[in-house]
Amino acid sequence: QVQLVESGGGLVQPGGSLRLSCAASGFIFSHYTMNWYRQAPGKERELVAGISGVGGSTNYADSVKGRFTISRDNAKNMVYLQMNSLKPEDTAVYYCRGFGYWGQGTQVTVSS
Repeated sequence: QVQLVESGGGLVQPGGSLRLSCAASGFIFSHYTMNWYRQAPGKERELVAGISGVGGSTNYADSVKGRFTISRDNAKNMVYLQMNSLKPEDTAVYYCRGFGYWGQGTQVTVSS
C-alpha cells in the first residue's frame, strides 16, 4: 500500500534550520511530482514547495522562496525539505504529498 512517512520536525529558534524527510513507498516514486504542504493552527493547508518526478523542476510559495529548498533522491524514494532562516510564522504541521496521498505530518515549531 502507499505510504508517506515524514520525519525531521521539531523545535528550533528563529533563524535556525531544519531538514524534513519523507519516505515514500507503494508507487513508482520517480514518476510523480512530490509536494510539501503545511498547515498552521486556524489556517488552511498551503502548498510550500513541489518537485517534478525527475527533479528538474521545482516551485515554491513566495513566503519561503530563498529560504527553503526541496530535493529528492529517486534511488531511495525520498523527498526532502531543507528549511533555513526559519521564522515564527513557519510554525505548522508539514505534510508530504504524492500520488494523491498524504503523510501523517511532522510538527515544526519556530520559537525562542
